[in-house]
Amino acid sequence: MTRTTQRHLLAAAVLACGSLIAGCTAAEVTHDGRDGGPTTVEEHRTPTPRLVIAYDGGLRIVDATTLEQVADLPKEGFLRLNAAGDSRSVLVTADDGFTVLDAGTWGEKHGDHSHYRTTEPSFTGATFKGSEPGHVVSDGDRTTLFFDGTGEVRVVDPRELGAAVGSPVDYVAPHPHHGIAVARPDGTMVVTRGTEEARTGVAILDTDRTEVASTSDCPGVHGEALAADGVLTVGCENGIVIVRGGEIRKVAAPDSYGRIGNQRGSGVSSVILGDYKTQRDLPEGQIERPTRFSLTDTATGELRIVDLPTSYSFRSLARGPNGEAMVLGTDGRLYVYDQDTGQLIAAHQVIEPWQEPTRWQDAMPAVEVLGDTAYISDPENNQIRVVAIDSGHELVRADVGVRPVETVVVSGGA
Repeated sequence: MTRTTQRHLLAAAVLACGSLIAGCTAAEVTHDGRDGGPTTVEEHRTPTPRLVIAYDGGLRIVDATTLEQVADLPKEGFLRLNAAGDSRSVLVTADDGFTVLDAGTWGEKHGDHSHYRTTEPSFTGATFKGSEPGHVVSDGDRTTLFFDGTGEVRVVDPRELGAAVGSPVDYVAPHPHHGIAVARPDGTMVVTRGTEEARTGVAILDTDRTEVASTSDCPGVHGEALAADGVLTVGCENGIVIVRGGEIRKVAAPDSYGRIGNQRGSGVSSVILGDYKTQRDLPEGQIERPTRFSLTDTATGELRIVDLPTSYSFRSLARGPNGEAMVLGTDGRLYVYDQDTGQLIAAHQVIEPWQEPTRWQDAMPAVEVLGDTAYISDPENNQIRVVAIDSGHELVRADVGVRPVETVVVSGGA
């Protein structure tokens, strides 16, 4: 495992522990694991974030500060990773449902302070079974699962993911489709509309799951994101839909075909970062390599299209600690934009130039963010690189021994 300079390692240690005085010394204790079995647990003074890496053959979990391996869990199939919403767990999309991975790092609040602990990562034994598991949306104390094969929706409390039990079906869409559902704090739900042949719109359901508002003007509906104040967006092939309370607002793209299929939101910003594609019905084996992205202000309805000096992929989008719009370009640079103005703030060279593969399932560089730190995967070199978002300074780099396909970082916070 290669490393950057000692200065970079020192910076990474400070990032994880808050200060060198506080340290990361841990005391070992015995504790019941989430699956009920005895487990060795270590207590820490600060949270211990971990990075989960999906590869062809399993999951590799590393310390998010040092990138040292914590565990390797074999698992067959094409594995997709979804943050579960509890700062500890990851929902792994497999052929038969969503399987719960305990990343083995968490915090517990005790009055005016918290305790932080780690243990060996493991599968909890809990699987939310269903046909063609699709989107996972985490929002506070609700995590919503959508199953494309049946149109079934399940709403899960992320604090109860350790239990090896399923969850009741909360709603079933009129027709199975590659869709999305989002359970909201007031008990209402936002769902997509469509069939196996076409996806067409978005609807709001009340607590009895009766439709109270809808739009059919969202062809090719795909992707969602949450903005500040609980506002939701859903992407279309001709713009984007904004859902605020009981109202649905469509914002049209400037092109007749202007697809915003992948979005990233921020709890501190009203602006949604999205991709932007304008080429329809490309020949088989060809993909669009977009050089523009979108910024949608959910408060005003303004849709801004921003030029990028390179192309990017759907795994390239991320948000900074203050809502900054971040795009990992195929030129190897991490671009940071002001989300309100679309002005470029910084461009950091983080990896070598790369090209998006024609198959979306194939490994390609991706970016994940925790706080003011970005985690860049470099599948060509089996590497993960950790950089400071503001300066582009590389804190640590490691050969993780596998070719990363997807990554998720869990904070281990309380």
